[in-house]
Amino acid sequence: MNSFSTTSACCAPVKDVTQKLAALSHPARLEILRCLAGGRSCCCKEVVEHLDLAQSTVSQHLKILVEAGLVRYAPERQRSRYEIDQAALLAVSASVSALVETCCAVEGANI
Repeated sequence: MNSFSTTSACCAPVKDVTQKLAALSHPARLEILRCLAGGRSCCCKEVVEHLDLAQSTVSQHLKILVEAGLVRYAPERQRSRYEIDQAALLAVSASVSALVETCCAVEGANI
Protein backbone atom coordinates (compact mmCIF):
# COMPACT_ATOMS: atom_id res chain seq x y z
CA MET A 1 0.00 0.00 0.00
CA ASN A 2 1.28 3.47 -0.88
CA SER A 3 2.00 5.45 2.29
CA PHE A 4 1.24 8.67 0.42
CA SER A 5 -2.30 7.70 -0.55
CA THR A 6 -5.20 9.91 0.43
CA THR A 7 -7.57 8.46 2.97
CA SER A 8 -11.27 9.11 3.36
CA ALA A 9 -10.47 10.39 6.85
CA CYS A 10 -8.92 13.52 5.35
CA CYS A 11 -9.99 16.48 7.41
CA ALA A 12 -12.35 19.15 6.06
CA PRO A 13 -9.85 22.04 6.23
CA VAL A 14 -7.43 20.16 3.98
CA LYS A 15 -10.17 19.41 1.45
CA ASP A 16 -11.20 23.08 1.52
CA VAL A 17 -7.66 24.26 0.79
CA THR A 18 -7.20 21.69 -1.97
CA GLN A 19 -10.42 22.86 -3.64
CA LYS A 20 -9.23 26.46 -3.49
CA LEU A 21 -5.78 25.57 -4.83
CA ALA A 22 -7.36 23.59 -7.67
CA ALA A 23 -9.47 26.63 -8.56
CA LEU A 24 -6.34 28.78 -8.57
CA SER A 25 -4.48 26.35 -10.84
CA HIS A 26 -5.91 27.68 -14.11
CA PRO A 27 -4.37 30.77 -15.77
CA ALA A 28 -7.77 32.14 -16.85
CA ARG A 29 -9.05 32.02 -13.27
CA LEU A 30 -5.98 33.90 -12.06
CA GLU A 31 -6.67 36.56 -14.70
CA ILE A 32 -10.29 36.74 -13.57
CA LEU A 33 -9.11 37.31 -9.99
CA ARG A 34 -6.86 40.10 -11.25
CA CYS A 35 -9.86 41.69 -12.98
CA LEU A 36 -11.87 41.48 -9.78
CA ALA A 37 -8.99 42.75 -7.65
CA GLY A 38 -10.10 46.35 -7.96
CA GLY A 39 -12.25 45.78 -4.91
CA ARG A 40 -15.59 46.47 -6.53
CA SER A 41 -18.03 43.87 -7.74
CA CYS A 42 -18.33 43.20 -11.47
CA CYS A 43 -20.77 41.40 -13.70
CA CYS A 44 -19.58 38.63 -16.01
CA LYS A 45 -19.78 40.95 -19.04
CA GLU A 46 -17.30 43.37 -17.43
CA VAL A 47 -14.85 40.52 -16.82
CA VAL A 48 -15.27 39.29 -20.42
CA GLU A 49 -14.34 42.77 -21.69
CA HIS A 50 -10.92 42.42 -20.02
CA LEU A 51 -10.16 38.91 -21.25
CA ASP A 52 -9.85 37.24 -24.63
CA LEU A 53 -12.37 34.54 -23.70
CA ALA A 54 -15.96 33.75 -24.59
CA GLN A 55 -18.66 34.75 -22.13
CA SER A 56 -19.56 31.09 -21.55
CA THR A 57 -15.94 30.28 -20.69
CA VAL A 58 -15.70 33.17 -18.24
CA SER A 59 -19.00 32.10 -16.67
CA GLN A 60 -17.68 28.57 -16.16
CA HIS A 61 -14.47 29.83 -14.57
CA LEU A 62 -16.42 32.20 -12.31
CA LYS A 63 -18.62 29.28 -11.24
CA ILE A 64 -15.53 27.28 -10.22
CA LEU A 65 -14.15 30.24 -8.26
CA VAL A 66 -17.51 30.71 -6.50
CA GLU A 67 -17.78 26.98 -5.68
CA ALA A 68 -14.27 27.09 -4.23
CA GLY A 69 -15.26 30.02 -2.03
CA LEU A 70 -12.76 32.45 -3.51
CA VAL A 71 -15.33 34.68 -5.19
CA ARG A 72 -18.70 35.80 -3.86
CA TYR A 73 -21.73 35.82 -6.11
CA ALA A 74 -24.76 38.07 -5.73
CA PRO A 75 -27.71 37.87 -8.12
CA GLU A 76 -28.86 41.32 -9.14
CA ARG A 77 -31.92 41.59 -11.39
CA GLN A 78 -30.72 40.58 -14.88
CA ARG A 79 -27.03 40.44 -14.02
CA SER A 80 -25.01 38.64 -11.42
CA ARG A 81 -22.28 40.44 -9.50
CA TYR A 82 -18.97 38.88 -8.52
CA GLU A 83 -16.31 39.99 -6.06
CA ILE A 84 -13.23 38.46 -4.48
CA ASP A 85 -13.62 36.99 -1.02
CA GLN A 86 -10.44 38.53 0.36
CA ALA A 87 -10.61 36.60 3.64
CA ALA A 88 -10.75 33.30 1.75
CA LEU A 89 -7.80 34.27 -0.44
CA LEU A 90 -5.78 35.33 2.60
CA ALA A 91 -6.60 32.01 4.30
CA VAL A 92 -5.24 30.10 1.28
CA SER A 93 -2.10 32.21 1.39
CA ALA A 94 -1.66 31.46 5.10
CA SER A 95 -2.21 27.74 4.52
CA VAL A 96 0.39 27.62 1.76
CA SER A 97 2.85 29.61 3.88
CA ALA A 98 2.34 27.22 6.80
CA LEU A 99 2.88 24.24 4.50
CA VAL A 100 6.10 25.70 3.13
CA GLU A 101 7.37 26.48 6.63
CA THR A 102 6.53 22.97 7.81
CA CYS A 103 8.00 21.19 4.81
CA CYS A 104 11.11 23.33 4.51
CA ALA A 105 11.95 23.61 8.18
CA VAL A 106 15.41 22.36 9.00
CA GLU A 107 15.50 20.42 12.21
CA GLY A 108 16.76 22.66 14.99
CA ALA A 109 16.70 25.83 12.87
CA ASN A 110 14.33 28.75 13.23
CA ILE A 111 12.76 30.04 10.03
